[in-house]
Amino acid sequence: MILSAITAGIITGAGSGMILRSLGSAGGLDILTVFLYKKFSIRPGMFVLAFNAALMIAAVLRIPLEMVLYTLIYLYVSTQFMNFVLIGLSQRKALMIISPKWKIISHEIMDRLQRGVTVVRGEGGYTGKQLQILYTVISFTELSRFKEMIRKIDPEAFVVVTETLEVMGKGVGNQPHW
Repeated sequence: MILSAITAGIITGAGSGMILRSLGSAGGLDILTVFLYKKFSIRPGMFVLAFNAALMIAAVLRIPLEMVLYTLIYLYVSTQFMNFVLIGLSQRKALMIISPKWKIISHEIMDRLQRGVTVVRGEGGYTGKQLQILYTVISFTELSRFKEMIRKIDPEAFVVVTETLEVMGKGVGNQPHW
């Protein structure tokens, strides 16, 4: 039964994500979901999960608990896949790089990856030494090329890669275009 809930969640979530990604609507919560995302940046899957989980909690009085739990598993998997199809493939990574070879790295990011770079002046907490911190945002698919490039220039570089929730701006935005 649990495999059925997971499989149904994968299929439904991927389908819902594709419908929304192609600017379509399957009815139900789709229109409200898009409105809330545009107005308050609430991820579509999160709203659908919260709404349906509230219904399931209320339904526990009339439906056996086991069925409610399987439904919650289905809903969780479905909303995760919906978010993945909608946003996951275009998810951006924010990077901070600290290296004495920051100028070379900066030029490589701009020339080779065609990405902008911000140079932030910093100071080592322990040494008090002045340093330059590079900040850039790249796509998930560019991450492996980026790390390879950094390793070739400066294998000792300190690199922090973080996930972004949303990125707005020319060339790097990852928001659905509803």
